[in-house]
Amino acid sequence: MRIDVLGAVRALRDDGTPVDLGGPRHREVLARLVAAGGRMVSTDTLVDDLWAEPPVRAVGALRTFVAALRRAIEPDRPPRTPPRVLVTEGPGYALRLPRAQVDAHRFEDALAHARRTPAALTDLDAALAAWRGPAYADVIGSLWARRERARLEELRLEGLELRARLLLDSGSGAELVAELGAHVTEHPWREPAWGLLARALHRAGRQADALATLRRARTMLVEQLGLDPGADLQRLEADILQGATTLRPARTVWTAGVRLGPRTTVELARTLALAGGDALVHSRRDRLAAVQAAERTGDIALTARVIGAYDVPALWSRADDPEQSRAVVAAAERTLTALGADGPAELRARLLATVAVESRSADLSGTERERAGQAAREAEALARELGDPALLVFALNGVFLQSFTRPGLAAARDATGAEILGLATRHELPNFAVLGRLIRLQSASALGDLDAAAAHARAAERLAVSTEASLVPVLTGWFRARATAARSAEPGGPSAATAAARYRAAEDALAGTASMPGLHRGLFALALLGLRLLHGRPAPTDPALDWGPYRPWAQPLVLLAQDRVEEARAALSAAPEPPLDHMQEALWCLTAHAAARLGEPPIAARAATALRPARTEHAGGATGMLTLGPVARYLTEAETCATQG
Repeated sequence: MRIDVLGAVRALRDDGTPVDLGGPRHREVLARLVAAGGRMVSTDTLVDDLWAEPPVRAVGALRTFVAALRRAIEPDRPPRTPPRVLVTEGPGYALRLPRAQVDAHRFEDALAHARRTPAALTDLDAALAAWRGPAYADVIGSLWARRERARLEELRLEGLELRARLLLDSGSGAELVAELGAHVTEHPWREPAWGLLARALHRAGRQADALATLRRARTMLVEQLGLDPGADLQRLEADILQGATTLRPARTVWTAGVRLGPRTTVELARTLALAGGDALVHSRRDRLAAVQAAERTGDIALTARVIGAYDVPALWSRADDPEQSRAVVAAAERTLTALGADGPAELRARLLATVAVESRSADLSGTERERAGQAAREAEALARELGDPALLVFALNGVFLQSFTRPGLAAARDATGAEILGLATRHELPNFAVLGRLIRLQSASALGDLDAAAAHARAAERLAVSTEASLVPVLTGWFRARATAARSAEPGGPSAATAAARYRAAEDALAGTASMPGLHRGLFALALLGLRLLHGRPAPTDPALDWGPYRPWAQPLVLLAQDRVEEARAALSAAPEPPLDHMQEALWCLTAHAAARLGEPPIAARAATALRPARTEHAGGATGMLTLGPVARYLTEAETCATQG
């Protein structure tokens, strides 16, 4: 069975025949669960979304709709067996279908894949062709549907432009002139579309028309918005004027449609960032563009406010785009210098907090790390003096991200998380309340207190329903897989295969988010390695496993599992010290274990020195997402090996 929402909501059996879903309310319940992307939607949320003024028996009516939908989409399910597609989960319901069986999810995945892999153009073509009209076309009057319809329409327009860009980049695209001409007529404020039309005209040998198109774009932007064309259009015009035979492709930039001023752009970017996934990636790009636009105005106070306005909670100590983060940090530092030590304290605090939050510890040199730590401390001190709770939680976010200075600091991070949570709860800052819960989950996981971590996971999930924090269930799903892995090593616990399946499900959910800062690669492979170590088994050797940034520390154990001892010894010697981030205890434990297996006392001694402050913690537990077991086990191995030298 598949479900389509890119147009009127419908369900089709495998043979293409339609499923009778019932009335409009039935279809809206199904559509709302599709929009949740596999996450649980609470009964309260469904009632609020279905009725502006819920009737007295709204919950009963909802249950009736759900029961009817279950009969429609699983007609062959035996009586008294639990449903497999529309399932009850916690205080609500969730739709459990592979992403490939929902047209909106197929479209989003094809778009994300095409951004990374230009050769995926065929899949993008098919995904765009699946649109039958506006998304959720027959769900009228619901706020959630309007939001989702607007989000998907923006992605559709981006997909059309990405398809055109990929064709032009590949050397074709002259046939796109009519299509792109209609596109810019319908959406005149999408500046990248004008550049694509000009490139298509140039490809068709119509240089004069290409220049005329760019001049039309310039006139419209200047006269109606008071804005000059962006750098891409200016560069394209220069290339055509200079008679270039091959035009340099424009940078890929996601926009919200209209060219906005820097202050408005960064506010929109901040709002979108809180949605996570693709929106987070795009919002960060727009945020950087807004910062650069603000700097060009020469207005130091405006620039400071634009940079500091992006107070989006950050949990992970590795950035997806370190270069972009460095650009933001550099702009913040320039603006701090321009403001001077006597500049407004609130602006300086926000700039310093930005430096701390954007300076993710896994990506820093020693000097950069010292500066980021100093910025975090200064931001915190200024925020406390000002008595601004929203500013203080932002500054404390920076303190948290700069707290990975050595192994063994889970208790200190928990204290920071507790303060963030307390401030956010008292002052109604729900997104930072989610951050506080997740920090405390990670800290409890690192300390091996799985009951406390589970309580924080449940609380974070409850908050995520109201804040629409779509990434929270992904993280808590990983935590539950980590807990299953830990229990699998206990007598009477679940099997290792069950734990591995939980990790696989968590990885699939993570992949479905399209983007999650710093967590794209290596996590699943490291989780499987930890599971094997818990059960005294050798490292996995599947060549398809992606070790991401963790390969240098996993490679010695992978080679040992293949009986390539000397290569393993060389890999161990070449492995650097782990970066100071969420994974440092885990990577030091891998180093300690490999050194003990290979009989390398000097390396074992270094690992033991690093791990002693973390003796009571669990390796990998600081992530809240995986475990290698107690640090003490690896520390004992390393100390024993070191004394044998």
